[in-house]
Amino acid sequence: MSALGTRTRLGYSLGSFVTGAFGTVPGLLLLPYLTDTLAVPAAAAGAIVLLPKAWDVVFNPVAGRLSDADLVRRGSRTRSLLAGGLALAVTFAALFAHPGLGGTGADSAYVVAVFFLCATAFAFFQVPFNALPAELTGGYHERTRLTTWRIAVLALAILTSGAVAPAVVNGVGGVDGYRVMGVFVAVLIVLGTVAVVLGIRGVPTATPRRPTPSWRELAATMRQWRSFRLLLGVYFVQALGVATLLAAVSYVARYVLGDAGYQSLLFAGFVGPALLVMPLWDRVGRSGGKLAGFRIATVAFAVALAGLAFARVLPPALVFVLVAVAGVGYAGVQVFPLALLPDLITEEERRTKAARAGVTAGVWTAAEALGLALGPSLFGLVLSWGGYVSSTNAAASQPDSAVTAITLGFSVLPAVLVALGLPLLRQKVFGPERRPHDGDSGERKVVDA
Repeated sequence: MSALGTRTRLGYSLGSFVTGAFGTVPGLLLLPYLTDTLAVPAAAAGAIVLLPKAWDVVFNPVAGRLSDADLVRRGSRTRSLLAGGLALAVTFAALFAHPGLGGTGADSAYVVAVFFLCATAFAFFQVPFNALPAELTGGYHERTRLTTWRIAVLALAILTSGAVAPAVVNGVGGVDGYRVMGVFVAVLIVLGTVAVVLGIRGVPTATPRRPTPSWRELAATMRQWRSFRLLLGVYFVQALGVATLLAAVSYVARYVLGDAGYQSLLFAGFVGPALLVMPLWDRVGRSGGKLAGFRIATVAFAVALAGLAFARVLPPALVFVLVAVAGVGYAGVQVFPLALLPDLITEEERRTKAARAGVTAGVWTAAEALGLALGPSLFGLVLSWGGYVSSTNAAASQPDSAVTAITLGFSVLPAVLVALGLPLLRQKVFGPERRPHDGDSGERKVVDA
């Protein structure tokens, strides 16, 4: 199981329309939906965005154990993928339905409850989705190739959902704009779910190992598994930085650049380069190693973000150039941790003789979800610190201190968070990147056409 065919790579990668849409749109639009449509104070809105996502920290490892057990019983993770994706589509459309319950408190409670359901459904999709690369192929470089395909499609998914969703909201306007946007994203989620299930159908996976028998054994594994803990720490702080950046985009367009129409352009400028540079990051990983590529991408991302601290005085064209450079780095920091993860899982499964893919993916997605949830919450605190004025009018004027806070929350804060991962990316912790048994030497077997 070294080389995968085009159908499998593409089918698996199209699942990124599910993860991309749900990972992007709430972080991009839920906070302004709460502050500028439901008139929820900024700090409270940040807490509303955080609480349901924090549930993932507890539930995702449980979803991972259930997925591992399902793999042992049925030889496939597709049941969870299908059920989770379809349930997510329904609950996402409901999230922005705005039933109009008669007050800010009641409407906020509705958003919290439905967002909890969204997070639960997403766990049943994302956990097995992240576990699959370790099982679809044992090839060291094939995993990088599969991940670059996945992140390229993820970039397209983020671009589609992240650029079109705000355009739909602004084009239709008001509450109806959010309702139409919710249905649009739900359709993307359904299409992505069906595509990944069909794409991996019939593809042989690694022989299922016994599932982790107890939480005590899992905890012992995590204590001993230093390389995974460090990689997870890097991914968490960088996800937090990305989420903070995304939460700021709507506010930057309106109050820093002075045109709400720039929101989709900013988003496209950030995500679009990933569609072009994936072959570059694949070559970097093959020639210099995944860890070195991760470091290079992190530096490029952080430096470009730091330059955006001057967005208030720079010409808009130069702001978009810096955003594009940040997008190149962002593509790399998405590819390399996800390419390293299955290698770590394989080594740990060899050591323990037990299934680790599902529970590891559960812990991984829990940390990612927490980072993505904390980002808007953190940015909400930045808005509150700057004296941001919440209202039902998205065009309400803001004090200069709020505009400064928006700028710093879009640039310096995420730059620092992204750069915090650099000290953790040490070669002596992760060990040699090429191993004799990595599956890329010798004859390569194509498992589908």
